[in-house]
Amino acid sequence: MKFKLLFILFFVSLIQMNAQNYIFGKISSEDLHEVPNVTVINMRTNEQALTNRDGHFMVSGREGDILRFFKNGFERIDRKVSKENLESPMNVQLRRAAELIAEVEIKKGLSGDLKIDSKTLNAPRKVEKLKADINNYLKQNSDPRILAARPGEFVQPRGQGFSIGKVKNKWDDLDLANYLAYALGDQYFADLKIEKPFINHFINYVLSGGYERAKILKYGFVSDADLMRFQSFVLMRVSSYRAPQTQK
Repeated sequence: MKFKLLFILFFVSLIQMNAQNYIFGKISSEDLHEVPNVTVINMRTNEQALTNRDGHFMVSGREGDILRFFKNGFERIDRKVSKENLESPMNVQLRRAAELIAEVEIKKGLSGDLKIDSKTLNAPRKVEKLKADINNYLKQNSDPRILAARPGEFVQPRGQGFSIGKVKNKWDDLDLANYLAYALGDQYFADLKIEKPFINHFINYVLSGGYERAKILKYGFVSDADLMRFQSFVLMRVSSYRAPQTQK
């Protein structure tokens, strides 16, 4: 009887250790505004969810899991689930991604004074001549004797250079597949007769058909042209995907 009781207690504790919990949380921006439609992925189970319009999310997981949060226009962030996250909501703050601003040329307006405006709009002839002389000089080829080594000087031998290694990509195929599923929407795949649980599987099948994505993974950005190119690949691959497994 004592042995049975110990076995039952051990079995119950084992179930509790492996039980799945749910992680609740809220995502906000740097200015503390709620961020909707953020993709949340449990990197262990590959389960994903989207935040609602108030920035709240719910995804299953357990202590030690890695949750990944990303949305276009924001920097991607990973968070490790702690024991406290299982007992209280997880608050996540996303930072907006830096964007390059086009250079703006500021032109000085007219003053209405002919003497002042003529000096502003028309450069002096000496300045124009100097610019022309400099341009003509830069177009000329340099005499190789100028850069040649002098007698007795050491000359550094020319080698093939060196490699700094592969630059780490901003995205991986999982990020790209999740973005394509979100950007195209469930209805797009439903029209192709691809059931929702198989959307990511189908996308990976299309990507494996030779879809060029090196630049997309490097910068973590999908242009409209990239999206249209993917849809073209879908039309070429969807027939073989529907075929029997032996034909794939």
